[in-house]
Amino acid sequence: MSEEVGELEKPEGLYEHYRYIADKGQRPMRVDKFLVGKVERATRSKIQKAIINDAVLVNEKIVKSNYKIKPGDVITIVLPKPPNHGHLIPENIPLDIRYEDDDLMVLYKPPGLVVHPGIGNHHGTLVNGLVYYLQNKKHGDIPVMEGNLGDRPGLVHRIDKNTSGLLLIAKTEHAMAHLAKQFFKHTIRRRYVALVWGSLDEDEGTIEGHIARHPRNRLQMHVFPEGDEGKHAITHYKVLEKFYYVSLVECILETGRTHQIRVHMKHMGNPLFNDERYGGDRVVKGTVFSKYKSFVQNCFKVIPRHALHAQSLGFVHPTTGEDMLFETELPKDFTEVIEKWRRYVNAIK
Repeated sequence: MSEEVGELEKPEGLYEHYRYIADKGQRPMRVDKFLVGKVERATRSKIQKAIINDAVLVNEKIVKSNYKIKPGDVITIVLPKPPNHGHLIPENIPLDIRYEDDDLMVLYKPPGLVVHPGIGNHHGTLVNGLVYYLQNKKHGDIPVMEGNLGDRPGLVHRIDKNTSGLLLIAKTEHAMAHLAKQFFKHTIRRRYVALVWGSLDEDEGTIEGHIARHPRNRLQMHVFPEGDEGKHAITHYKVLEKFYYVSLVECILETGRTHQIRVHMKHMGNPLFNDERYGGDRVVKGTVFSKYKSFVQNCFKVIPRHALHAQSLGFVHPTTGEDMLFETELPKDFTEVIEKWRRYVNAIK
């Protein structure tokens, strides 16, 4: 017998994390056999593959298949989440590849492009283009995406449709397991830039608050400050520039919850500029004069989406162990709206 904690969390819905504690009466048993009896729908081959990819830990240490479970051992395993959509159709969608090797890719995702298929988005996603690209690229003996994530091949994380920026793709199961662990341990470094309404009370700080579905509006996420519901979420922020009624803010994610920056900023009273879902698509701060309202509407036309950009991404390479960091420029709509606010501020000084 054992104390089963089961599925602990699913960062951004792409893989599953299971945790088990062997009780005091646990007899010696191989870890692969132990997990086959615990993880639903997991074959011994799947468990052994996870062990080979260093995705099984006992007491926070990597183990081999023949490790014998003892009373009190804490066993964790990371597995790709099973697919839940149909066959993925390759599509010739241009990809902006910033880096690629045998193990992984770093892509730039433009605003408006959906990352992977879902309800209402079965075609035209980044993943459709990714499958086409990898099927038509000669990789020799590289096991490209073999058995990897079904309808979400290679995705280690994701960003919202209208968020621009960098995305990390795993090309092998070894890379997927290694990078997934980095996400679970919160060692992946993700820096975002956001334009938000208003001025923050402090120029630098940390936002903490559990995030879960809004109790009334299921399309929104909501912050539960007391931690009585949802998943723990931490966002570190720093104000980069102030424009009277809006602020340019750097956000560094410690966790990766759905809509984390968007919902944390709304919770602070500073929703993202032009964020329709969280109330940023109206005049939140500023005067009531029609000229100002017209200026804001023109800004919305310049950046017709929420102003959020995944600017940098850092991680440890799963094979070489090299510390890697990638950065990307702000997209044109983002730079143009910032310049409009700069000119506005200079004009009213």
